[in-house]
Amino acid sequence: MLTRFLKQHTGPLTRDLVQEPGHFGLGKIPSRLMPSSAATSICGYCATGCQLKIHLDENGEAINLSPQAGYPVNLGMACPKGWQALDPLDSPDRATAPLLRDAAGNLVETDWATALDTFTTRLKGIREKHGRDSVAFLSTGQIPFEEMSLLGCLFKFGMGFLHCDANTRQCMATAVTAYKQSFGFDAPPATYADFEESDVIVLVGANLCIAHPILWQRVMRNQRNPDIIVIDPRATETAQAATRHIALKPKGDLALLYALAHCIIRDGRVDEKSLANTEGFAEFAGFLKDYSPAAMAGRTGQTVETIEALARTVSDPDKRVSWWWTMGVNQSHEGVRTAQAIINLCLITGNIGKPGTGPNSITGQCNAMGSRLFSNTTSLVGGHDFSNAAHREKVAQGLGIPVENIPSEYSMAYDEILAAAESGKIKGLWIVATNPFHSWINSGRLAALREKLEFLVVQDMYRTTESAQVADLVLPAAGWGEKDGCFINSERRIGTLKAVRRAPGLALSDFRIFRLIAHSWGCGDLFSEWTHPEAAFKLLRDLTKDRPCDITGIEDYAMIDRLGGVQWPFPKGSEVSQVANLQSRRLFEDGVFHTPDKKARLLFSPPADLPEPPDFEFPYTLLTGRGTSSQWHTQTRTGKSDILRKLYPEHIYLEIHPADARKLGVKDGDVVNIRSRRGDIEAAVYVAPTVQRGQVFMPMHYRQVNQLTHSAFDPHSRQPNYKACAVAITRKKG
Repeated sequence: MLTRFLKQHTGPLTRDLVQEPGHFGLGKIPSRLMPSSAATSICGYCATGCQLKIHLDENGEAINLSPQAGYPVNLGMACPKGWQALDPLDSPDRATAPLLRDAAGNLVETDWATALDTFTTRLKGIREKHGRDSVAFLSTGQIPFEEMSLLGCLFKFGMGFLHCDANTRQCMATAVTAYKQSFGFDAPPATYADFEESDVIVLVGANLCIAHPILWQRVMRNQRNPDIIVIDPRATETAQAATRHIALKPKGDLALLYALAHCIIRDGRVDEKSLANTEGFAEFAGFLKDYSPAAMAGRTGQTVETIEALARTVSDPDKRVSWWWTMGVNQSHEGVRTAQAIINLCLITGNIGKPGTGPNSITGQCNAMGSRLFSNTTSLVGGHDFSNAAHREKVAQGLGIPVENIPSEYSMAYDEILAAAESGKIKGLWIVATNPFHSWINSGRLAALREKLEFLVVQDMYRTTESAQVADLVLPAAGWGEKDGCFINSERRIGTLKAVRRAPGLALSDFRIFRLIAHSWGCGDLFSEWTHPEAAFKLLRDLTKDRPCDITGIEDYAMIDRLGGVQWPFPKGSEVSQVANLQSRRLFEDGVFHTPDKKARLLFSPPADLPEPPDFEFPYTLLTGRGTSSQWHTQTRTGKSDILRKLYPEHIYLEIHPADARKLGVKDGDVVNIRSRRGDIEAAVYVAPTVQRGQVFMPMHYRQVNQLTHSAFDPHSRQPNYKACAVAITRKKG
């Protein structure tokens, strides 16, 4: 039965369709790409969502690319990663066939029939022995949301498991939770046009020049001569280009934001109209009495005068003030309350729902917003709630599945899944398009965790990732450029990506792999309508009806392309003119939110101490972040490009203040040992006044860094605190 299905859907097992000229993944080159000499696709790196123009040869295969002129996101621009987006597809370490660990402990090539039978037999055996809570998956924000949703629905509704999460937990969980609690829904209100329409732009823990260079170019297009304020411990590239740098103490951001709100309320610089649309102002004002600039100066590292001046700037009623944050806020032990402190400032000053304003999170991964709405991990697919019976009934009816297949319980979060694996509760783990054995905080724990697992499956486009190397089974997946689907960027804009290359060897799109698994598992009939990504898109589109993310007005992929992407919401009956090409839309212009009483919530709690402050034994605070605009996450893809590798240092390095370098007796290029309570590594010294005394910085892209980081988590979002931990530094002898 399985062999017949494989022949129907992948061609003969010894001659997969992906090897035949003129085919992509499991089908022929889409007619829309032939005989045209170009296609468009959204870049697969960060969540800026740039559109690229992909140039095709006579066979319809991509040969090079350029940024798409006129697209409302990047306006004809691209960063180094975008220009080299095709390079990772040609890497010699691509996974081109399933790999199965043999009795001798080696990963050896096998066929799809054997791989699928092994996958099904092993995981069903674990479930039968240990129950439905014994298997979990960890997924990604870097595959199309059609694939994400098929995975989540298959795992929960078809295979009958519960626990799953995506690596957006490392990226955007803080922003998601903050928006849900404050607005009643995960609803980032901004549009990128606000960068160009603000009078004051405040960037908190956001190094746009490096992490989101196209968004920095949008800032540079602003003709209003904006005051650009960067709040960051480091003098980052963005801080150096700004008009004002607030050199904060590490994790002093929440105290600073409360001090600003204290000044604004004390001086009566609030917007009464906006306050009428909020709940909790009296309680918030009372709470802030203890957060005067004088009381918070020591905690923030700022003078009273600096705090007072900043408070006046961000509450000027004649200025449009926008706030933007990224991982410097999100990856924190108190990130949710910090994000909500930004939201609170916007609400009390009326800087929301108007051009050039808003509390705006900038997403890290290309499809983190798609994961938030459609992955079926923490939220029920389509922006619904697992605990809501009406939502479960709606989803069941829309997808044609029994309502009893939909769990009412929530999954464990990423860190809780790994902790359950450490304790022996999770016995089987399926990792899809992510690399936690490199990227997870305090990564040394995963080696011990691996020994507790009975079965580890890694589904990825490369066989050489740290996670794939320790797997029992590796499923070879197609990458960006080898499949169709949609991404959703930070401004809620849905854009399409296209298959413009053949996946190598026996590699298949994640969408097709999930369909094969569904059939092998015996639940393929539940997903019979999920025939291809666009069919899945239409199922998901219809599920969003009457939700804040309603996109029922989108007809098909062609409409998305024709309109230059579509921002949600776009319910059926919406005027197409609202989204025509360069038109952009922001949320909450009417002051109505998604809470039961339609009012936003002002939420707050006292700042917590730094989880691991420096001390006598570990006197330095290690900060982490992006290194260069040509590096991406664990360098799994950017490391495959000869050009990109030339744009950043090959070896790991440590930025250290000149005074600290003199104290340690080190200079540029010297090798030092960096030790935390969890491990020790070596790195070359880079003496730089961009870090403050007592602080050091390392780029997060190098595999060694997360051997040092500290396992602290935000209590509301469960997002890890990657940004600050205590370390000791010694010069390497010899």
